[in-house]
Amino acid sequence: MPTLITTKPKSLKSISFILLFLFNTCLTAAFPAHADSFQGKVIGVSDGDTITVMHKGLGERIRLHGIDAPERSQDFGNRAKQYVGSLIFGKQVTVISNGTDKYGRTLGTVTLSKGEILNHEIVRNGYAWWYKKYAPSDTELARLEAQARRERRGLWIQPKPIPPWEFRHAISAPGATPINPLPSGKLPILGNRKSRIYHLPNCDTYSKISPRNRVRFTDEKAAQRAGYRLARNCS
Repeated sequence: MPTLITTKPKSLKSISFILLFLFNTCLTAAFPAHADSFQGKVIGVSDGDTITVMHKGLGERIRLHGIDAPERSQDFGNRAKQYVGSLIFGKQVTVISNGTDKYGRTLGTVTLSKGEILNHEIVRNGYAWWYKKYAPSDTELARLEAQARRERRGLWIQPKPIPPWEFRHAISAPGATPINPLPSGKLPILGNRKSRIYHLPNCDTYSKISPRNRVRFTDEKAAQRAGYRLARNCS
């Protein structure tokens, strides 16, 4: 009769340990820990897309990645700041670095204590734009902005909100004379008294009109009533 060769089965404890080790190895490979992440307390909110978080005993300025909130002198600028402050001021957050910007600020994705992503929440509630130029492949931010637009949340209650990058360009374009916003925070419609043409803030020549020829209007209807027509390079 042939001899049966048997092996002593491993204990359930050993098998469980091996399975757990393999599971953790696979998990780490799939979701590696981010080398440039840290946790800290929010000690400042500058505006709707810039905050200060404690890191290694110092306040670190964080520019929220992928979004652009209204400037403080724009409509909804202060509301965006207040909204962000209500969510995170004085609280612990996790910051994942996406590098630094030209001002030396950390470009960050910020996660709240319950797992919400601050960058997403701001766009979801209509207090910032998806900054497509610097996050072109972020489909989630694109979706959240489209949803906020449809539901007219936050700044999207306005008929034609001016994106902050256009606002900044209009008031500080190279070789251009700065334009002061209206008391409401919006940029004025600018007419050229010589050509009788008016320019919107997104026009290429908006801030290049000679100051002595500028006529300020609160809206397009006011410019049209005064006999001005829209510049051809405007949309």
